[in-house]
Amino acid sequence: MTTEIIGFIGLGHMGAPMAANLVRAGYSVCGFDLSEAARAQAQADGVRIAIDVQQAVQNATIIITMLPAGKHVISVWKELMALAAPDTLLIDCSTIDVENARKAHQMAAEHRLLSIDAPVSGGVVGAGAGTLTFMAGGEKAAFERAAPVLAAMGRRIVHCGDTGAGQAAKICNNMILGISMIGVCEAFALGEKLGLSQQALFDVASTSSGQCWALTTNCPVPGPVPASPANRDYQPGFAASLMLKDLKLAQAAAASAGATTPLGAQAAQLYNLFNAIGCGNEDFSGIIRMLRGKENKQ
Repeated sequence: MTTEIIGFIGLGHMGAPMAANLVRAGYSVCGFDLSEAARAQAQADGVRIAIDVQQAVQNATIIITMLPAGKHVISVWKELMALAAPDTLLIDCSTIDVENARKAHQMAAEHRLLSIDAPVSGGVVGAGAGTLTFMAGGEKAAFERAAPVLAAMGRRIVHCGDTGAGQAAKICNNMILGISMIGVCEAFALGEKLGLSQQALFDVASTSSGQCWALTTNCPVPGPVPASPANRDYQPGFAASLMLKDLKLAQAAAASAGATTPLGAQAAQLYNLFNAIGCGNEDFSGIIRMLRGKENKQ
């Protein structure tokens, strides 16, 4: 049993299973979420539930946040500045913009708190299985202290660099993912028009130069990869609305840094359209149905 006491803020689809894995690893975890349903699920998984943020972090030596956007992280961390004891470690696992991630680090440093930004990859399935990848940014001492905690929730933990580097790695990775998924979907849509079976295309591309995660793990057509969301009518998985969020973050970062990302920009436009037609709650691989056209929904 570890001596670390963890306060966990944000017990949604990702946060709740992450907190549950910490409990299973022997950590004392007290959590809070605005959603009653989220609190109930976390409690069923062994997380002690607090009535508010203050109670959740009382006596905590480590505080983890898993929140929707940068503005939420900054708001909660401002509250934490008055609650956390010096040398408390703050870990933000949210996916937010680099600017707000660095702002959160600065607040922590000013209050003698350790901090890392540690967004995740692996989705709800990875959160439940404890196989997430963590991309961490922050000082080495903070990362080394956080590593055992992250290891209880994930399979791979990478120290990407200084403050904000974890968020930078996350948005770059997911820009690759968004672009590659669209490419895979376009290839299947073209193959269908040319009379090529989905299985034949998969068998070729998955073992040759077209191989990528979007094809071999999250294949956008039913059949070749039984675990992919395509076999569940595109229930996420990784929702298209979240892909759009990450692509927008990547475009904002590109504009700020003066980087040219034409394919990232096009992917953002396509996922914006996909969300606009009411498909934001579908898995992001479901964009193949939009690319095929209205006549084909299979």
